[in-house]
Order: sequence, then C-alpha cells, then structure tokens
Amino acid sequence: MSDTPESRLAALGIELPTPAAPVANYLPWTRSGSLIVVSGQLPLKDGKLLTTGKLGAAVSPETGAEAARYCLIGVLAQLKAAIGDLSKVTRVLRLGGFISCTPEFTAHAGVMNGASDLAVAVFGDAGRHARSTVGVPSLPLDAPVEVEGLFEIG
Repeated sequence: MSDTPESRLAALGIELPTPAAPVANYLPWTRSGSLIVVSGQLPLKDGKLLTTGKLGAAVSPETGAEAARYCLIGVLAQLKAAIGDLSKVTRVLRLGGFISCTPEFTAHAGVMNGASDLAVAVFGDAGRHARSTVGVPSLPLDAPVEVEGLFEIG
C-alpha cells in the first residue's frame, strides 16, 4: 500500500463517513482557486453526536479531545467529497476549534490537539497548521466541540 493520506487513515483504523449534510443555510465547503474552506463539523460517530455537554462540566478534557478528533474526521470527509482524493492536499493551512465550556475551563488547547494530532498523522509535515481555539458558551445540538478547516490543494 502506498503512503497516502487515505492509507494513513486506514492504518489508524479510520474510515471516512458519508459527509454530513448542512443543517442550515450554508455550504459544507467552498473553493476559491487552490484554497478550500470546510465549514465547522460536529463530533459525529455513526451519524450521531459522540457526546454532548460542556467541557469543565459534563465533558472531560479527554472526551473533548476525542470529540475534536471526530470533528476532524468529519472535516476530512467533506474535504474528500470536495476534491475526490486527499493526496491533492498540499497543506493544512488552518484549523479553527470552538469548545463549548464553562467560564472556568482553561484546557482548550489540549482538547483541540485531538484534531491537530490527527491532521499531522494523516498529512505528515503538510498537516502542521496555524490554529485558533476559542471557548464558547454553547454550540449547535449541545455539541462540546466544532472544528473547521482551511486547506491548500495542488
């Protein structure tokens, strides 16, 4: 098997799901030239939220990191639908993470590492990216995490 993003996903035991349909009036992704922006994805497993609630209350940092990983799996599913082959990705430029949390919660970076670590595992050095991680009071469907991405395509 060749060393591709898809083969790395398979080696990690990850099969990309069918991309989630938008739940409101937006596109799941847009492309301009060599850039693709993927809209925020929730942590879906088998079409259902992996967990619900806030970090710092019902959701542990470890579960939050797992949720962020599932969010990125959703981002990658949208990206693959957009371009057909993840080998076309030349760079993960940026990931944005939204963490639903209590005002006292401060471990945002560790939660978002669940997504960032997977990006590097799948794309190698091209997966190293700029990132913003923001704590928010709530997210759609009571999700604990939402992740969006910006990618360069060759």
